[in-house]
Amino acid sequence: MKNVKNIEITIKGEKWSTALDKAYKKKNKEIKIEGFRKGMAPKEIYIKKMGIESLYMDAVDNIMDEAYKEALNKAKTTPVIEPTLDIKAINQDEVTFVFTIISKPEVTLGEYKNLGLKKETVKVSKEEINVEIKKLQEQLAEIMPKENGKIEKGNTAVIDFAGFVDGKPLEGGKGENYPLEIGSNTFIPGFEDGLIGMTVGETKELNLKFPADYVQDLQNKDVKFNVTIREIKERIIPEINEDFYKDLGYENITTEEEFNKEVENVIKNRKQTEIDDKFIEDCLAKASENMKVEINEEIIDDEVHRMLHQFEEQLKMQGIKLEDYSRITGMTHEKLHEQMEPEATKRVKYRYLLEAIAEKENIDFTEKEVKEKTKEMADNYGISEEELLKAYGSNEIVKYDMKMHQALEILKNNN
Repeated sequence: MKNVKNIEITIKGEKWSTALDKAYKKKNKEIKIEGFRKGMAPKEIYIKKMGIESLYMDAVDNIMDEAYKEALNKAKTTPVIEPTLDIKAINQDEVTFVFTIISKPEVTLGEYKNLGLKKETVKVSKEEINVEIKKLQEQLAEIMPKENGKIEKGNTAVIDFAGFVDGKPLEGGKGENYPLEIGSNTFIPGFEDGLIGMTVGETKELNLKFPADYVQDLQNKDVKFNVTIREIKERIIPEINEDFYKDLGYENITTEEEFNKEVENVIKNRKQTEIDDKFIEDCLAKASENMKVEINEEIIDDEVHRMLHQFEEQLKMQGIKLEDYSRITGMTHEKLHEQMEPEATKRVKYRYLLEAIAEKENIDFTEKEVKEKTKEMADNYGISEEELLKAYGSNEIVKYDMKMHQALEILKNNN
């Protein structure tokens, strides 16, 4: 591909000798040569005993940065991903590197205005309003003890239970004061239905069968559960009145008509956001289809690795390690990589599209405008400008984001 350059760099003479000498001094401190204290063996003795080849990789590390800078100067291009390195030849006199440098692929911008896309109009039905109100009632529902009643679907039964398979206690099949919502399908089929109609203090024996898709050693096995009801709780749905409005934070609403109108506006705003997001996605998709670009597999891989890192950080915030997630879900690193490839490809395409639009439209910002934006962003996040720039990396990245945002506005407002 046109944006791939293989740059050959040879390091020899004094530079390579110095790198080898540094490697010898490091290795000599780590290895005991017979007849000498550690670190005291002369270089000639060390090489005779260990071979000069033992110094090569450390010497390569010593000279790598200099070789990389030389390769970039020679390539006269900016890599978009970390260059790969191959050692073509190495001996005591010289080392030859081959750096594979991938720069940004050539982008031919197609039509990105007047794409013939239409944004949907927001409509909210009476039924949608009623469903939303019911959700709000459910959110504010209280769980209260059910006095002198029987278990019904939707109730929460606080139970003691013990399971037995083949007359022996079921491992992990015992619990005390366990809250179980009837109808949640938390337990195996038949368990929750078997509790319907029971009262507080009542004990019952449930004879059930594990499903065929259960853990292997229990599939289709008979199981007996002894269950005692300790407490029954029910959800009390609040009435729609002024107290309900206030509990939701609507201090100025006093009538059902006003409340319904407010709920309608909330739904409208939510749907409008969804429609706006979909329209932007449609614009990006259509304009990127019109664009011509050949994207290297390595660039997609790099984006996948970035996404994997973000995913790993999200798991960490939930207290989960990536290896634990993989073990529990069976989602291997390879499967995750494969799963993320389509999204990574889309992200890269959209990025190149917006960069091309920014260039076409001559979008740029002055140093003053970037500083003002930096201050605005820092204020919004409640942090200092220095902290924001540390997180972003530099003012140039803030400027880049500004250009991408402006390019997106042009794309959105011309379709």
